[in-house]
Amino acid sequence: MTTSSRPLVDRERAELADLLAALGPDARTCCHGWTTAHLAAHLVVRERRPDAMPGLAVEQLGIAAPLTAWSHRLEDQLRESAPHADVVARLRSGPPAWSPLGWPLLARLVNTAEFAIHHEDARRAQPGWEPRALPRADQDELWGAAVLFARRATGRVPGGLRLRRSDVPGMVRRISRAEPPTTVEGEPLELLLWASGRDDIARVEIS
Repeated sequence: MTTSSRPLVDRERAELADLLAALGPDARTCCHGWTTAHLAAHLVVRERRPDAMPGLAVEQLGIAAPLTAWSHRLEDQLRESAPHADVVARLRSGPPAWSPLGWPLLARLVNTAEFAIHHEDARRAQPGWEPRALPRADQDELWGAAVLFARRATGRVPGGLRLRRSDVPGMVRRISRAEPPTTVEGEPLELLLWASGRDDIARVEIS
């Protein structure tokens, strides 16, 4: 299978692992308070420790809970006990066979946005970064993720919320129908970053 024909989720995993390996464990990321070592440990624990998933899931909803503290403790244990290169190698190799995140369909649904977002968290914290030029097919896949994430971001703008693709004329998705509508425009990857709360690095226009 050529690089271009590999699923986006697999390419994002490989490129993110390459970047984390090249940056080493102490580089900054756009995740507040996290280095690249924190980010790598988070991604590995997420795939390999089922007992971490409930805490990570409620954290995504903005809920602090004892389960979340346990998930972060597992991440810290891995980060402090294993060399960065080993943690990145586990990320690169993917989840174990018994993990549901190893199922191709579920991996595509759950991991594509996760890897794309965290790939940019690592990239855009470094000097001189520029947006990636992604193929149309990749942007189409990320568009669906951006729409899904935006449903949780409606409270961040006054009135309703619309997403508009800047790379495809006329493609608009109404997320909420309150008035007046706020329109956030950009390429799907940028809209996904904005919808995930990364206002400071997402290249979007809000009107």
